[in-house]
Amino acid sequence: MKPRLTQRIQFSLAYALVVVLLLSLLQSWLLAPRSVEIPYSEFLGLLRRDRIERVALTEREIRGTAKPGALAAPPALPGDRLRRWLGPEEEVRVFTVTRIPGVDEQRLVAELEANNVEFAGRIETTFWKDLLFGWVIPLSIMVAIWMFLMRRVGGGPTQALSFGRSKHKIYDRKELKTTFSDVAGVDEAKAELVEIVDFLKNPKKYQRLGGRIPKGVLVVGPPGTGKTLLARAVAGEADVPFFTLSGSEFVEMFVGVGASRVRDLFEQAKDKAPCIVFIDELDAIGKSRAGATSVMGG
Repeated sequence: MKPRLTQRIQFSLAYALVVVLLLSLLQSWLLAPRSVEIPYSEFLGLLRRDRIERVALTEREIRGTAKPGALAAPPALPGDRLRRWLGPEEEVRVFTVTRIPGVDEQRLVAELEANNVEFAGRIETTFWKDLLFGWVIPLSIMVAIWMFLMRRVGGGPTQALSFGRSKHKIYDRKELKTTFSDVAGVDEAKAELVEIVDFLKNPKKYQRLGGRIPKGVLVVGPPGTGKTLLARAVAGEADVPFFTLSGSEFVEMFVGVGASRVRDLFEQAKDKAPCIVFIDELDAIGKSRAGATSVMGG
């Protein structure tokens, strides 16, 4: 993968993670029930008039839920219009009370029990602590696991996005030193391939006469008879790049991956044209499709 494309993908992933985090925070803020802060005296009045359902006690504040109609409507906030757009406006019943130092705890508990108010203790938390343990740490763990799995598969974090890329090998002109003199025992095959080599070397001579190079050459033979060596010799004689891969690379359990690899292979071959593309074990594709057809037919 090209460095510029890799950087662009990494930037897109980071941008997507930031957007997901912001949307999650916005959703939690909008969906959280609105609360109103009331003075301690009003809290005692509501408690004695039996207008409180439940409370949670912390060291610094009391957070509770009042009965319907007990609390006055809070002042309007900038996000209220968006809340109303997302759904019907709900009555504010959640309240917070700042605790007064030195107030008798036992007396407060006795009044809560006398008015049948459900109460419990709660560990005090802060916004940043909730953000850290609720979003930052879990999201960081998910990203770390994803990057670890992608490295185990191979190719780094961008491997998932390059799943459909071809796994071919490219031999440049400088790396190809094989010629027809290195191939023996297949003189008839070499004689038929000489014209292709001449076309690759002098394409204009054939184009003036309206000639076209063959779309491909099928090399048939048992394993070990020099088919790959002969293809490398054609590229070496013509002094063109040589692409090689196995036909089994196009056979995948996921639909569309093989076709994507074929497109990727020929797109790269067009960029380096003229060149030779050698696909070894081409019968693997036919056997795979024939096997799939027989299974479906049975």
